[in-house]
Amino acid sequence: MKKSLTYNLLIILIVALSSCSKFQIDGDWDDNIHLSTKTAEFSAYGDSITIKTGGSGWCISDVSVDNTWYYRFTDIDLQADSYTIKQDCFVVERRDKNTLFIKVTANPNIVKRIITVGLEAGDYFDRVTITQKPRP
Repeated sequence: MKKSLTYNLLIILIVALSSCSKFQIDGDWDDNIHLSTKTAEFSAYGDSITIKTGGSGWCISDVSVDNTWYYRFTDIDLQADSYTIKQDCFVVERRDKNTLFIKVTANPNIVKRIITVGLEAGDYFDRVTITQKPRP
């Protein structure tokens, strides 16, 4: 009888503890950036967009233009409230804690160009994807 009571109490304790905990898989974290938009379409002649964020603890982790990736921005303080990343065809700015600005030059190609900007806040990652029309 005592063995059965101990067993039942152990089962109740395990069920109670497991119902109170929240299990998360790596990379499966709640959105703490809260982008106002995650996609945009730009004209072939160049364009820009200003995106607002609900969270403020984010940084730019990478930028890609078609198959070319830019990351490890070692000369930029990614923890600062504002900074600028410039390359040949784009400017990406963290203007303040809640503003991301992306500007892209004219597309010289006869095919569409895909630009992505990766953002990171702790263990949460998000991405803005821009599709730029081909030159006419």
